[in-house]
Amino acid sequence: MSFLRRLHLYLGCLFAPTLIFFAVSGSWQLFNWHESTKDHSYTAPQALVVLSDIHKDAHIPPTPNRKPTPLRYFLFTAAVGLVTTTILGVIMAYRFSQRPIVATVSLLIGIVVPAMLLWIYK
Repeated sequence: MSFLRRLHLYLGCLFAPTLIFFAVSGSWQLFNWHESTKDHSYTAPQALVVLSDIHKDAHIPPTPNRKPTPLRYFLFTAAVGLVTTTILGVIMAYRFSQRPIVATVSLLIGIVVPAMLLWIYK
């Protein structure tokens, strides 16, 4: 197994639980399911509130003034790991693919679709 594949594998496994947590907790925040309404027509489940605090503040309860904590350093490392493994994945898509055009088209779609949605729904 090549060095790139091993590095991608180990970094991916190390940070996968954190990345899945942030993807899931961020998804319910998109729809504000973690916030109760002021008129009390919706009460957010306590689990969503607590997990969203971790997502937003990297601490329970939220730490004042963004004080550095070990969890924040780990989460920063996870962010760097996500960027690194993503770049490694793109490199491997070109290096080991029989059809690099598929990787190119996928990357372009991944750029164009969100940009168009932002432009259309500004």
